[in-house]
Amino acid sequence: MHLSADISGVKGVGPSVTEKLHILGIYTVSDLLSYYPRRYEDYSNVLPITSIKPGKVSIKVTVKQIKGHYVRGGLHITEAAASDESGSVRLTWFNQPYRERSIQPDATYYVSGLFELRSGRLSITNPSMELESSFPLNTARVVPIYRETKGLKSAQIRKFIKAAFDSVNDFPESLPADVIIKYKLISRREALWSKHFPDSMQSIDTANFRLGFEELFEIILASMFARQTIESESGVTIPFKESLAKDFVSNLPFDLTGSQRKAVWQIFQDLKEHKPMNRLLEGDVGSGKTVVAAMAAVMVMATGNQVSFMAPTELLARQHAETLYKLLEPLNMADKVTLLVGGMKTAEKKRAHAHVADGHAQLLVGTHALIQEKVDMKKLALVVVDEQHRFGVNQRKQLLSKAGQAPHMLSMTATPIPRSLALTVFGEVDISILDEKPKNRKPIITKLVNIADTDRIYKKVEEEIEKGRQAFVVCPLIEESDALKAKSAERTYKELKTKFRKLNVDLLHGKMKAEDKQRIMQAFVDGMTDLLVSTTVIEVGVDVPNATIMLIEAPERFGLAQLHQLRGRVGRSDHQGYCYLMLSDAVSPSRRLRAIEESQDGFKLAQLDLEIRGAGALYGTSQHGELDLRIADFTDSKLIAQARTAAKSFIDDPDNLIQYPHIKKRILELQTVVHLN
Repeated sequence: MHLSADISGVKGVGPSVTEKLHILGIYTVSDLLSYYPRRYEDYSNVLPITSIKPGKVSIKVTVKQIKGHYVRGGLHITEAAASDESGSVRLTWFNQPYRERSIQPDATYYVSGLFELRSGRLSITNPSMELESSFPLNTARVVPIYRETKGLKSAQIRKFIKAAFDSVNDFPESLPADVIIKYKLISRREALWSKHFPDSMQSIDTANFRLGFEELFEIILASMFARQTIESESGVTIPFKESLAKDFVSNLPFDLTGSQRKAVWQIFQDLKEHKPMNRLLEGDVGSGKTVVAAMAAVMVMATGNQVSFMAPTELLARQHAETLYKLLEPLNMADKVTLLVGGMKTAEKKRAHAHVADGHAQLLVGTHALIQEKVDMKKLALVVVDEQHRFGVNQRKQLLSKAGQAPHMLSMTATPIPRSLALTVFGEVDISILDEKPKNRKPIITKLVNIADTDRIYKKVEEEIEKGRQAFVVCPLIEESDALKAKSAERTYKELKTKFRKLNVDLLHGKMKAEDKQRIMQAFVDGMTDLLVSTTVIEVGVDVPNATIMLIEAPERFGLAQLHQLRGRVGRSDHQGYCYLMLSDAVSPSRRLRAIEESQDGFKLAQLDLEIRGAGALYGTSQHGELDLRIADFTDSKLIAQARTAAKSFIDDPDNLIQYPHIKKRILELQTVVHLN
C-alpha cells in the first residue's frame, strides 16, 4: 500500500468509518499518519499491584473471576478480580457487557486505567486491557490521545494507524539525505512511528524535532524561492524626488516619527531598483502606516504611473480614500485619488473605470476585489495591501496581467509580529517596523475589572458620551451559548438599549449582511451612534477618532494580540482613551491579562502571546492552519536557525530541485500561503 492510497484500503476501515475519518479531514493513508495526537497519557510504568496508588496506573495480571450484572436504572456493571505475584485488585467496567465474554481466563494481560475510590471501594475503573502477547496500543505504554468525532474514539484511531503502518510498503524520505545526516535527524518513518507509538516521552521530543525541522525547512524554502522569483522580474524604476518628499512632509499637520522617516527612506531606496519591491510595513495600532504608504504613492504618481491601494473592507477603503485625499490635497494631487468599491452606483463605477483606463486616476482605492474587477491599469507600478496576511501567487499573477509588468508591493499590518515568527513565515521579505506612536497620542488607560464594577464602568461610559465622545462594548459571542459562559453581543445590546434609553445604541456582528454592517459602522463613524455593541468584527482598521472608551466582555477568551488590536480602536485622537477588561468570573486574572493591563507595547504582547498560545493567537486558527505548522515551535530560535541554514544551502544548488521533485511539489503548494509571494 502507498501513502497516497485511499483510507478505505486500511484494514478495518469500512464505509461507515471512512465517513467518520473524512469528518476529521482524513482521506488518504498519508493523512492518517499525519493525524497527530493532541496529547499523551503515560501508562508506561508497569507496577506490581501492591505498589499502585490512586491515579493512572498500569499492571500486568491474569484474571481469575469475571461477572457482569445489571443494576437499577439499566446500568450494566462488569467486575473482575485481577492478580499478579504480589496481590490482587478489582477491575470495574460500566456498560461494557462484552468484557465478560472477551477476557480469556488465565491469560496474561496489560491493564491500564484510573485507580480510584468508587462506592466505598478501590478499583481500576473502565481500564484498557490487551494481551501481553500482542503489540499494546492502549496499555503499558505512552498512549496517544487524538481529537475524536462522534462514533470514532482514540482507541479506534490508534488501531487504524497501526494497521496503516503494517500495510505501507514504502516510506519515501521527504528531506535531502545530507540534511538528515548533518542535523542528526531520524528518518520520517521513525519520526511518524514515534509520534504515534512512542517508547517514552523523550522519543516524542525526538520525533517533534524531526517533524518540526521539516515543516520549517519547507516553508522557509517556499519563501526563499518566492523571493528569487520576484527578484528575477523587472519592475518600474521610480526615482527619488527630494523636493516632492519635503513638500509632502512640510504640509503634514504633525511631525513624522523617527521610525516613519526610516521606513519611508527604506521604501524610496527599494523603488529606485529595477527589481520590484517586496516589503512588509509592520506597525502597531496608531503608528501611522497610511502616511508612509501615501509618501510612497506620491513618488510613484509623480512619474505618471499608477498605484492600487487595497483594504480588507469597503468601510476601511472609504476611510483610506478620504485620508489619502486630504494628504494629497496640498500637493494638488487629490483629484488623482479614485474610489472603487462594490457599494458604488453603476454610473459611479463606470466613471471610475474610465478614469483609470485614461490614466487620470493614478491612486485607485478599493477592496481586494480590485484584482477581480475589470480594471485596466496599464501603468500600475505600486500595490499597497492593507491587513492582508495571505496575498498569494494567484493574486500576484492577476496583478501582473493587469499591469503588464511586476508592480512594487507594499503590505501593511497592524498585527505585531515577533522576530522569530517574521523570519520564519515571511522568509526573505524585507520588513520595516513602526515602533513609535505619534507625539499627541496618550497611552490608553487599561484596567481589569469584574462584574461587581459593572455599574461604575457604565457610569464612566455615560460620562464619556455626555462629553460628546463614543463608546464600544465588545463581546466574544454573537448569541448565548451553554457551552461558553460569556455574555453575548445580542444579550448585551438588549440590556444596554434598556439601560441607556436616551442614547443611540446599535449592534454589529459578523453574521449580518455586508450592506447592513457597512451601514451600521458608517453611522458610528459619522457620529450618529453613541454606543456600539460589537463582536471582533471591529478589530481591524476601523478609525473613529471620537471613540474614547471600550469595554471588553470576557477578555480571557481573546488572544493578547487580538485584545491589543481591539484596544487600538479607541484613543486615536488627542482625547484620553480607556479600555476596561470585564472578567467573566471570579478567578484571578491570568499572566496574559495582567500583561495587557501593564503594557502598551504590541510587540512585547505579541511575543508573550506567541510563547503562551502559539501563532494562532496572532492570526486566527484558519490562517495558522494554512501554514500547517502543527509541530514546530515559533519560539524555538535554535530550530528556526538550523532550518534556515539548511534551506539556504539547498537553494544555492539549482540541481536540488531536479534531484528532489517531491520537495519542489511541496514548495509550489506552500507558495499559495506564504506571505507576499
